[in-house]
Amino acid sequence: MRFVPVLSLIASSAGLASAQYSVYQPVNQVIFGGTTSTTSTQTGAAAAATYTGAAAYDPTVLNPPAPPNPPVPTGQFVQLYSGGMNGLSKQQSGAFFGFSVEMSVATHVCHSLLQVPFLNLMANIKERCGWVQVRVGGNTQESAELLPSLPNNTILAKDTSNTFNPTGTPPLAFTPDLLYMMANISALTNTYWYLGVPFFNTTPFSLEIVEQGQVILGDYLLGLQAGNEPDLYAAPPRTHRNPGYDANGYLADIGTLVNQVSGDSLISKKQDLFIIPSISPGWRPEDVWNTGIVGTYTDSLYALAVERYPNNNCIALYGGGTPINPQDVFPDYLTHNASTGLVQDYINSTAFAMQSNKPFMMFETNTASCSGFPGISDSFGAALWGLDWAFTMAFNNFSTALFHIGGQNAYYNPFTPPPTNQSTFRQWTIGPIYYSALAFAEALGPSNASQVIDLTQNEFTPTYAIYENGTPTKLALFNFVTDPSGANDWIATIAVGGGQTGQPGATPSSIKVKYLSAPSVSFKGNMTWAGQTFGNNFESDGRLAGNLDVQTVNCDTNAGTCQVKVPAPSFALVFLTDTALSAVSPDSTMTFATTALTRTANTIFIDPTMLANSNGNYGMEDKKGATSFGSSGALALRDALPRSFMFAFAAAAFGALFVGRRW
Repeated sequence: MRFVPVLSLIASSAGLASAQYSVYQPVNQVIFGGTTSTTSTQTGAAAAATYTGAAAYDPTVLNPPAPPNPPVPTGQFVQLYSGGMNGLSKQQSGAFFGFSVEMSVATHVCHSLLQVPFLNLMANIKERCGWVQVRVGGNTQESAELLPSLPNNTILAKDTSNTFNPTGTPPLAFTPDLLYMMANISALTNTYWYLGVPFFNTTPFSLEIVEQGQVILGDYLLGLQAGNEPDLYAAPPRTHRNPGYDANGYLADIGTLVNQVSGDSLISKKQDLFIIPSISPGWRPEDVWNTGIVGTYTDSLYALAVERYPNNNCIALYGGGTPINPQDVFPDYLTHNASTGLVQDYINSTAFAMQSNKPFMMFETNTASCSGFPGISDSFGAALWGLDWAFTMAFNNFSTALFHIGGQNAYYNPFTPPPTNQSTFRQWTIGPIYYSALAFAEALGPSNASQVIDLTQNEFTPTYAIYENGTPTKLALFNFVTDPSGANDWIATIAVGGGQTGQPGATPSSIKVKYLSAPSVSFKGNMTWAGQTFGNNFESDGRLAGNLDVQTVNCDTNAGTCQVKVPAPSFALVFLTDTALSAVSPDSTMTFATTALTRTANTIFIDPTMLANSNGNYGMEDKKGATSFGSSGALALRDALPRSFMFAFAAAAFGALFVGRRW
């Protein structure tokens, strides 16, 4: 086997054995191993054609859909009731909105050297709702092997000599350090985890991840996925099961797994352990339930789960037909119908899960499978879509929704660390889905008693109320439309009791409002949540920046109503009580100190933009080498550098050194 070490999403790049030098190009620089055009475009197809760098930083900006005709109703009355309403969801946790990290890139977000930005991002959620839930798994868990150690103290490695269909996914090997890393994150940020049992080989199952996961993570390990999309195991070109594999075949596999676990003395907890069936739309959930699997193995089951993306970008990535043009499908994400249509396949299943006394989870989702769409998945529209999809699932009695993270080559990431070779001078990139997660954590809060009801009156202006212990505490108001003219702004007129309700009026005298804002649904970058932002690409340390803007709305006490404007586009979270706001308002932003040093040699810093615009590639044709101390490559490099370059390098270095004294 030829294992390639995977460099880190949660981890530092310190300690590289041989630091390679970079040769900067004078024009049209390649920052991520790709190329960019010197001109920009507003259409998805054209922009995609001129950019070949990492998907996480794709500059494609789409045209926002035209405003609807007729415009949205500019005034909508929202009647709330004291004591609850018919149709409320079950009680939900504020940590409902979590994250799913593809196992092959887990060390990009976490490592034995924990990245402070990642800890800050998890702490943001914890401060608002008490805890965070994260799944580490996906397709790459299915053949992953837990080994005592790997060469060079690597935590996770890919066997690139043994890739498998249909996406060329290589098998993984990892060490217990991955689990210790997760335990350390939990101790700092109250993060709870889901893992997965490798499911491609059943004779026998490899249970080391269960055995060591329980020992190392303890109560922070919530459950383990038993199969990732088993409905696709025999779907061509996959060959992980024999043709004809179906829900009854999966039932037999679960029986084998449960029996093997029962005889494993190294597994201390054998009940409430597995998450099943985690299917995509290849099978109907009812086909699995009808096998009797839940009743037969109920003691061994932690939760029931599915996985669902509203679309896919697989042809664009892997070929096989005509790819979807993101511009064509962008409007599909900007209507409440997108979420209500998607959830219909699971209404029976959420009811079945409640009858079976099991949580029902959306174990993996995001804007589109195969890494998402440029211009959609990384736009403000995705933030609105993610929020609406999460509220729709909560209202329909899902228990959890985990939004997927795929690394540098994914458009839909909630957050992305800088490429390893730029980690010393760039910061993290925060995507729109993370803004969704933060706003949703505030919407449900830390009480674990939040109940959601959908009060939508127009497909472009979804509306939800959140109740806690019979009291309406928040409203979630959307506007999917982009219209700078103001013609599609709308005003929610809110009343609690009073009027024709038969209840005494209980409308507060004033309310507070936070807005998730951007100029357009196609906007990318520093959108704002209550006036604060994580910035543009490479600008975030995981903490919100800027002045907090919580707006106060004085209500009409004579009419018993409050009016809240919802600009086109935006999301407004309305706090009906001061207690509801204070419960999700951290007194101060948590962050984490570090004693790690990422530069222990060659420590002079030179502004990369200075090198980027220099003639640094002069005389470097066909030259390769290293800058590590004592390296023969570094010695050989000395003779390759022209004196003019050496002089410019020295001037820049000392200039940076002296400028640094002012910091």
